Formats: sequence, C-alpha cells, structure tokens
Amino acid sequence: MTSDAQFDAALDLLRRLPPTAIPTHLNSLTALTPSLTEDLLSSVDQPLNTALDPSTSRTYLLCDYNRDGDSYRSPWSNKFYPPLPAAEEADATYPSERVRRMEVECNAAFDVYRSMYYEGTESEGAGGTAVGSVYLWDLDEGFAGVVLLKKEGGKARGGSAAWDSIHVFEVDERSTRGTTGSSSRTSHYKLTSTVILHLQSSLDNATVKEDGLQLAGSMTRQVEADLNVESVGSLAKDGGHVVNIGRMVEDMEGKMRNLLQEVYFGKAKDVVGDLRSVAPLTGVRRDREMQQNVMASMGR
Repeated sequence: MTSDAQFDAALDLLRRLPPTAIPTHLNSLTALTPSLTEDLLSSVDQPLNTALDPSTSRTYLLCDYNRDGDSYRSPWSNKFYPPLPAAEEADATYPSERVRRMEVECNAAFDVYRSMYYEGTESEGAGGTAVGSVYLWDLDEGFAGVVLLKKEGGKARGGSAAWDSIHVFEVDERSTRGTTGSSSRTSHYKLTSTVILHLQSSLDNATVKEDGLQLAGSMTRQVEADLNVESVGSLAKDGGHVVNIGRMVEDMEGKMRNLLQEVYFGKAKDVVGDLRSVAPLTGVRRDREMQQNVMASMGR
C-alpha cells in the first residue's frame, strides 16, 4: 500500500471512531506508520487540552499551532511553557509585532464572545468551564490564525458534556481598488471550522443505576469570502480584520449549532421513535385509521 493510500485509510478510519478517543487512536496509527505522523497530526482535529499561564494566571488552549516541541505558547503573555531551552528560544516561532497586536485584540474580542455564548469561567464553576484562545502567524501575502473554544459542563446533572470549536482561517491581504477609484481595501478570507461534540448522560440514584448513554461526533464546514476591511479602533485596518474574523466565526458557529440540533439530534430522535413507540402501537394504528377516514370523507 502506498503512503497516500495509507494516509487516506487512516483518515477514513478516524472518521468512524469516537472523537473523544482520537488521541489514543492517533498514537496507535503513528506507531504503526511513523512516516505518517506529521501529516496525521496536522490534518486531524483533536479534543482540546488546557494549560495555565503562570505569569498571568490565565488558562489557555493547546494545539499544534502554538506548539514548539513539548512547549506551548500562551496568547496572554506570548511566552512558551514549559520554557524553551536557551538554545531553542532563538529559533522559536513568534508572530511579528503587527500580527501580535492583532492577536492580542482577537483574544480580547473572543474572550467577550466566550462569555456571551458559552456561559462559564476558565476555572470550574456552576456553569462549567469555558476557555478560548486565538493564535496568529504570518504568511507571505497576509496572515493566518486559529480560534479555539472549549466548553465542558453537565456534571451537575449527573452527566458530562464537551464542545470543542476549532476555526482555522487564512487572510489574503492583496488589496483591490473599488470602481470609484478610491482605495477600498478588500481581503480574501478562508475559514475552516470543526466542532467536536461529546455528550454523556447517566442515571445513578437510590433505585436505578445505569451506565448511561453516550453521543459523540464531529462536523467540519468551510467558507470563503471577500470582505471590505474598514478602519476600527486603534488598530485601524487591522481592527477591521478582527471584526471580519469575529463575524465569520460567529456566523459559522451559529449555523453549525443549528445544524446539530435540527438535523442530527432530530434524526436521532426519529430513529429512536422508529425503534420503540412511546404509545401502544394499537392506539397509534387506531388514530391513524381515524385520520384516514376523516380525510377520505372530506374528499367526497
């Protein structure tokens, strides 16, 4: 089997396995085929882990985009933890000064977004934990970044739940001029969004003990758009990028949230209904026959 065929087979397998177990399965696959390690790690989205920035006491999310060896860069302090060895510090990847300013602004904006839509704090609380992080890096014709959001909760209701959002975007800043001749700058945005959802309910009381029910899955969607970049705040045009990215992520998350609720959970409900009726089937058949008779009499 060629390396391309092995890679496609590995991705096909991972799509069919529970997303909560992806790290374990990835370790097994990379142990079997070490040559695919880099491609798999860069192509497969995993549930997000957290770490604490000791210099700011803020929690941040870990991913391949802020990783250097075994260390991860915090968006709050722009430092790697654990600290990189002196010999490696000079070669570490940091955003340019301009991109770092946008990164700081993005983290402030999505911190507000997190509190609005996810209801939770970075530490364990009644509403569960909700953490967000944004990382940016430079490209030849613009910049790219990732918006990460993680919410865990449901423990107070005797279960557990986790939502991981991974939004990877690229911004091509090659400007175009409007038809009026004025310098209306337009940039091309490409957004790839993945949501990993895991739900587990359990029933454990004095009379009934059950293992519970688990639902898990992931969804990926992509969108591209050419948007005007307006001057916003102290960052001017760069502030416009922050606004455009925020709107695209908000719109995409809303669509994916509705799709999960209306299509996937609705379909699961229909399947359960087909497997076992809530009411006795004799009564259901009788009601259906009465309805058919009424419709037939109205058509005469």
